[in-house]
Amino acid sequence: MATAAPDPFSTWLGHAQVPAQRLTSAQRALLHAVFHFRQDRGTDYYSTRLLSHFLLHCGTGLKVAQLARLVGISRPTASRRQGVSSKQAIQQAHHRMDGRPYGKLLPRYAGPVAQFLCNRPDATRADLIDFLGRTFGIRVSRVALYHFLKKYGLELTPGTALGRTATVPASPQVPPTSPPAPPLSSRGRSTPAPSC
Repeated sequence: MATAAPDPFSTWLGHAQVPAQRLTSAQRALLHAVFHFRQDRGTDYYSTRLLSHFLLHCGTGLKVAQLARLVGISRPTASRRQGVSSKQAIQQAHHRMDGRPYGKLLPRYAGPVAQFLCNRPDATRADLIDFLGRTFGIRVSRVALYHFLKKYGLELTPGTALGRTATVPASPQVPPTSPPAPPLSSRGRSTPAPSC
């Protein structure tokens, strides 16, 4: 007598430790749709990100740990994503797609920004934002600009049109060296005052 092949949906629920007998009909219908989405779209980062965001915010009645296991992410990751808006989830996915875990202001922009601030100490925040737009083709907020300047040591101090000036570390000053004294001569002046 042949045994029936296990139902892939039930197997998926079993791996996620979601008891099928405790699901309501609405939960079962939703999870069937989720299962078919996973079968069709796969388990890549972006599909998982969209699916996890939806499940965490659609009121399934399931625990966060269960949802995390269903989509294949860790419990702490699911908890972090609970507080993320749809806009933030899409922005984070875009940043990952671009290969950067941060916003538009890339680390390599710090040098040109520092040079701009040194060359134009009277520049306004709007001037700096326009410079970033012209040079790198990005548009950033004043808050993002503030955090970027702070992160890369371009701390701003009160007193200029920017509201601050960039502090650039000064190069160490080397004291002037005098030529060595000839042998058997005194190091001091031979006359008390300059001669006429």
